Amino acid sequence: MSIIEATGICKTYQRGREDVCALRGVNLTIEAGEFVTIVGPSGAGKTALLNILGCLDTPSCGTLAIDGVPVTGKGEAELVKIRREHIGFVFQQFFLIPTLTVGENVGLPLIFSGSPYDRQKIESLLEKVGLSHRAEHFPGQLSGGEMQRVAIARALVNNPRILLADEPTGNLDSITADGIYRLFEELHRQGITVIVVTHNRELAQRAGRVITIRDGLVNGGC
Repeated sequence: MSIIEATGICKTYQRGREDVCALRGVNLTIEAGEFVTIVGPSGAGKTALLNILGCLDTPSCGTLAIDGVPVTGKGEAELVKIRREHIGFVFQQFFLIPTLTVGENVGLPLIFSGSPYDRQKIESLLEKVGLSHRAEHFPGQLSGGEMQRVAIARALVNNPRILLADEPTGNLDSITADGIYRLFEELHRQGITVIVVTHNRELAQRAGRVITIRDGLVNGGC
């Protein structure tokens, strides 16, 4: 069953007096529980596509459905609800709050969503990403790989069915990047739909499906 279905997705940005076409009629279906990577050169439209799939941005034309529910044309309040209930996000930058502990950073989305602050869930997620011993540390006391693991735990705290990651290993060395991908593979085995944008072709090949985007077109001509 498809969890994401994008049809005829276009995205045009204004850059000064110039219209920049980032996506040109993308058709894409992602099945529930897939592990997918999106690759392509800089400026190909990878991040633009990921932002639309994650309801962080809206298409200029085309339609998008998440878990069978059409989301195109919905207002920001409805999109926030969809993101909160269905999608977790991991970025190249970790976006951890330096004055909060690791555990508090992980639990932050619970506060924003008005959910109970579940310390047991936070501890369980930190154990899942191998950081239960770091719960009371601050981000400045962690390595880059550890900070990304905290960001992944934070992305999972609202039990999303979809995990989107934009260049999650871009700031990490190869050994640390391998560990992050092992974590994505484990989450995939647990049934989470994982979609990763990456420049790293070697890591990309570890996914179940590799989608290439070039000049705003998926796989060269969708």
